[in-house]
Amino acid sequence: MAAFGKMWQLIVGKPLDPLDPRTRHAIAVTPILAWVGLGADGLSSSCYGPEEAFLALGHHTPLALFLAVATAATVFIIALGYNQVIELFPTGGGGYRVATALLGPRPGLVSGAALLVDYVLTIATSLASGVDAFFSLLPVSAQAFKLATELILIVLMTGLNFRGMKESILVLLPIFMGFVVLHLGLIVYGVAVHGNHLAGVVPGAFSEAHGMSQSLGPLVVMALLMRAFSLGGGTYTGLEAVSNNVNMLAEPRVPNGKWTMFYMATSLAFTAGGIILLYMLWNAQPVEGQTLNAVVFGSVIDNLGLGSPFARHALLAAVLAFEAGLLLVGAQTGFLDGPAVLSNMASDSWVPRHFRDLSTRLVRQNGIVVMGVASLLILGWTHGNVDVLVVLYSINVFLTFSLSLLGLCTYWWRKRHEGNWLVHFALSALGLSVTATVLVITLIEKLTSGGWLTVLVTSAVVALCFIIKRHYGDTRAQLAKEDALFAGAAPTVDEPGPGKPDPSQPTAILLVGKHRGASMHALLWVNRLFPGHFKNVIFLAVGEVDAKAYEGAEHLDRLKKTISTALEYYVAHCRRNGMASDYRIAFGTHPIGEFMKLAESTMDEYPNSVCFASKLIFKRVNFLTAWLHNQTPVEIQTRLHLQGKQMVLLPMNVG
Repeated sequence: MAAFGKMWQLIVGKPLDPLDPRTRHAIAVTPILAWVGLGADGLSSSCYGPEEAFLALGHHTPLALFLAVATAATVFIIALGYNQVIELFPTGGGGYRVATALLGPRPGLVSGAALLVDYVLTIATSLASGVDAFFSLLPVSAQAFKLATELILIVLMTGLNFRGMKESILVLLPIFMGFVVLHLGLIVYGVAVHGNHLAGVVPGAFSEAHGMSQSLGPLVVMALLMRAFSLGGGTYTGLEAVSNNVNMLAEPRVPNGKWTMFYMATSLAFTAGGIILLYMLWNAQPVEGQTLNAVVFGSVIDNLGLGSPFARHALLAAVLAFEAGLLLVGAQTGFLDGPAVLSNMASDSWVPRHFRDLSTRLVRQNGIVVMGVASLLILGWTHGNVDVLVVLYSINVFLTFSLSLLGLCTYWWRKRHEGNWLVHFALSALGLSVTATVLVITLIEKLTSGGWLTVLVTSAVVALCFIIKRHYGDTRAQLAKEDALFAGAAPTVDEPGPGKPDPSQPTAILLVGKHRGASMHALLWVNRLFPGHFKNVIFLAVGEVDAKAYEGAEHLDRLKKTISTALEYYVAHCRRNGMASDYRIAFGTHPIGEFMKLAESTMDEYPNSVCFASKLIFKRVNFLTAWLHNQTPVEIQTRLHLQGKQMVLLPMNVG
């Protein structure tokens, strides 16, 4: 066991102290690093989104100019909307919190479920596209190994994210910067080489549109453009990532969040729009076994006049390798944002509370595992087919965009009696009209060719969340009744009260939690089962530092105060009834480990002692009840029994 612990620490890194103020500063990320970790998903989508849009135009390639302009403009429209989200929700949460706070819990649930499915597809699509880009350099016969490569990469990415957000970003930083520099140079050069044709691009686009309108009608032209625009909807994915993780940014969070969004929007608008322009200017045509990016950048590199074929192949290989690498970095967004959404939904009891847990490296480890496993399953089902994945991907992206922007519209409409509400409302309404249109067209276009699966899976997630919420609500209501019996301030102690606990006397050690009713239930049962036997009562409590508690110093202070107040109540109750009492408290991300340390040290100090704890008992025991509630008392009892120490679990019926 010790050897496994050392090996695990070697993989994920040394534990971090969540109570040390320096820790938060050490793991917070600057706008540049956030641009890499959170913006790579958006920028990497330029490796497949523009291709989908351009190919949808068929032979009408001059119309690509309108597509390039619309793509760049849409990026900034959505980004401006999410800048408002950053301002209104500086603790993070993005689309889920926006919809929950501004539209209600149920729209919030739909947005959260859509985001979860979306981030699983972010990982799957990014990795599949990255492997496609890399395999463009290899013979067609190598295609048989693509799926295995994708599955191995997901396992490696999952392990990397256990180390923490900042460390995982630093590992991927060179890939990101290499992509940006190389693509910037090639796009500028590729457009500049055709500078003599640029003057005719705009008239050519309008001439093509006019000719089609005359022969087929203007509605056909609009339908073709909207279809192409919608099929390239994957280009805009990832723009919501910053608003989901504002709480991970270095202070000041809101300005840094806006700078990160600016870097993301500018780089994505330039790259996606520029690539569509290159397709048109260089007359890019599909080639079997190669992405359209490989084709067009190959043409641009051929024009550089590098001399030797080796130099040409080496530069193209570098371009495609950086594309593949960036798509891997783009998968990082799913590993960062998916667990964040799960954590926020867990705070509202839509998903198991385990998703709020933090590892010793202060990462949402349970969420990372779920994202990795779900991505493996979806890649296995689709066999890594990017065409299918992009369709599944785009639907939920625009569902979340639309709900968030609708929430902002309602918010600014309620604020219409205040100063500059109209500008904010207009921006939100413009963004909503664009995203809702794309959502409807994508649903109609792709529902029967794979889109139905996204709708089905998202609906299933929503249904499961309702079941979980109902169970937690029933349990909470029962525990609230018990807590109400012991509400109020700590009872006063008549003087003279009992002295300090005597280590030589029989001692009851009670492990207590956040519910006062459950803790008092255990104390009363100890007195009832062993009347007059125990002279001392020592209360042990652990303040679990989970994702919610770690959102800010004020949350940690509130956690400390809540637990201390409860412990003082228990101690006062014992002293009032003539028993010497004291308490001990610890804070950490691993409650079982912290409880074990407290129990072991306390039992060493009080050798004539027995540990007690309440255990919730449900009338209907099934997989759901076991999954939704932690088994901390049972695990601690097992560990203490293995050490030859005594612990008794006291059942508490909760219906």
